[in-house]
Amino acid sequence: MRQAYAHEAVVVLGPGGDPAAPGGAVTEELCGSWDHPPPCPFAPHHVDAVADGDAVRVRVLFATDPADEPRARAGIERALAAGHTTGPDGSTFTWTLRSCAPAAVRPDEADHASRLAAT
Repeated sequence: MRQAYAHEAVVVLGPGGDPAAPGGAVTEELCGSWDHPPPCPFAPHHVDAVADGDAVRVRVLFATDPADEPRARAGIERALAAGHTTGPDGSTFTWTLRSCAPAAVRPDEADHASRLAAT
């Protein structure tokens, strides 16, 4: 049975960066593509990216079987550490990973986390 988890990171965007690009890289890593029909095949997830000056706070809420949690987290970290992705339109975006770590699911995310775990 899937359980919900969270992961947080801070990235600094490269010139002309898009705050959504790191989340796209996470989706590509976990799902194989930015654009796929739901549900996510491995770890249903939601990425929230909030710009804070030159940095972007990236929060990934995801659900997976407990045995697959380390693999999902490793994929999230790999995608963010890569520091680049190519968008669906062919544009390339870069960033520098400043921090990345597991986080707790917040109380205000409980309903969303339950929905992800149910998919």
